[in-house]
Amino acid sequence: MVTGASSGIGRAIAVRLAADGTDLVVVARRKDRLEALAEELTATHGVSVDVLAADVTDPAQLAAVEERLRSGRPPVDLLVNNAGVGAQGAFADIPIDFQESQIRLNVLAPVRLSHAALEGMVGRGRGGILNVSSIAGLQPMPNVATYAATKAYLSSFSHALHEEVRHRGVAVTALLPGFTRTEFHEASGINRTVVPGPAWMSADTVARAGLRAVARGRAQCVPGLGYRVLSVISGFTPWSVSRRVLAAVLG
Repeated sequence: MVTGASSGIGRAIAVRLAADGTDLVVVARRKDRLEALAEELTATHGVSVDVLAADVTDPAQLAAVEERLRSGRPPVDLLVNNAGVGAQGAFADIPIDFQESQIRLNVLAPVRLSHAALEGMVGRGRGGILNVSSIAGLQPMPNVATYAATKAYLSSFSHALHEEVRHRGVAVTALLPGFTRTEFHEASGINRTVVPGPAWMSADTVARAGLRAVARGRAQCVPGLGYRVLSVISGFTPWSVSRRVLAAVLG
């Protein structure tokens, strides 16, 4: 099951899984895009693709996705929590309802879906969860404060789950991409011009790295050598320094 499968990293992950002969459940709000994706993957790779249109910020629709995970018909062996949203701007200037929606989508949905998936995975003694976090979660980020905080939560949550279930046949991996060429930045109103061209990765590169990491049972994956170096540096950089630097860059 791949959430946020209609575009970007989620779509790239779905395409790679289908190319390997994996049957899929694709989840997103835009049913037309999901149906087009399902037709493409079935025609190209001969896999079965179930379409589940849902807005997982809505409790009733989220519950329907949870039920599909719990039903085990057929069982889901890999859950990819990819759906996410962000926004650029001062926290006080962004409507609080949108802030709450970010938290529902980036935090609450992965938590509930992971819980639903693990019930069956632990019982069967196999499975994997790939949580698409972000390099943004490594440091506090003024002007994308809520987004960065949700990704920090998701990374911490993933590492804890990894340790809880790694001896029970289940892998939980946090995927921390940097800047990736998708629709995400336009949809979130994030200014792409402040980021130099070489810093951008393709969605397929991120998808390939994430799937390889969860298959190998790794706790965390940071695609791209530059971002891996950055992740190490950020671990030694005091927040009092990094928040001022990032405020100047993202302001």
